[in-house]
Amino acid sequence: MIAKLDKENITKLEDKIGINFNDKNLLLEALTHRSFLNERSNDGLRHNERMEFLGDAVLELVVTEYLYNNFKDPEGLLTAWRAALVNTIELANVSQKFDLNSHILLSKGEAKDVGRARQTILANAFEALIGAIHIDKGYESARSFIDRFLIPELEGILEKKLYKDPKSLLQEKAQELVDITPSYKVSEEWGPDHAKIFRIAVLFGDKMVGEGVGPSKQDAQRAAAEDALHKMEWD
Repeated sequence: MIAKLDKENITKLEDKIGINFNDKNLLLEALTHRSFLNERSNDGLRHNERMEFLGDAVLELVVTEYLYNNFKDPEGLLTAWRAALVNTIELANVSQKFDLNSHILLSKGEAKDVGRARQTILANAFEALIGAIHIDKGYESARSFIDRFLIPELEGILEKKLYKDPKSLLQEKAQELVDITPSYKVSEEWGPDHAKIFRIAVLFGDKMVGEGVGPSKQDAQRAAAEDALHKMEWD
């Protein structure tokens, strides 16, 4: 049973993405963050982490097929392009095309966070939405959704060479311009084991030159490298 408020939320998102779900509960689940359930009575509603797991796999397959079918470049380059297209920041940015942020069900505490942690929530919900589409409408509908909202971003990624790993780029620049190799240090971590958030600093010797936050140490290091490249005006 879907509450009136939830039904209105679902209908508005369906209109924005142009998909009418047969099973509205699938879309409701895709929009439900774990924190929301802490403030709601036990009515059988489930959070979106399992659906995100499925959507992540569908997303990777769709993007991989697209790159394989449309480019003749070597595997290593295609892998870098795919990583740039499906990373947390890119998915969070793409979700703004249909204002996914205003439809996610969050706890009051999580709703106040508008930083890097919100980007992670948005990216996860985007993947969960793909999972819901796949279950309700099938693989081709999920592929069509990805083709419409995400694949067009590839042109800009290739044009601006955003697929280059920021950690590698920072190391190249640091060794070339200041003769030093960057190091990374976890400065803070929080959250439950299933949803850890890490804050990592990138250092030139003892000097912090950048900082990043992410759902994994790898993501946080990447964000820290991007921050350092920007602050050093090497981007």
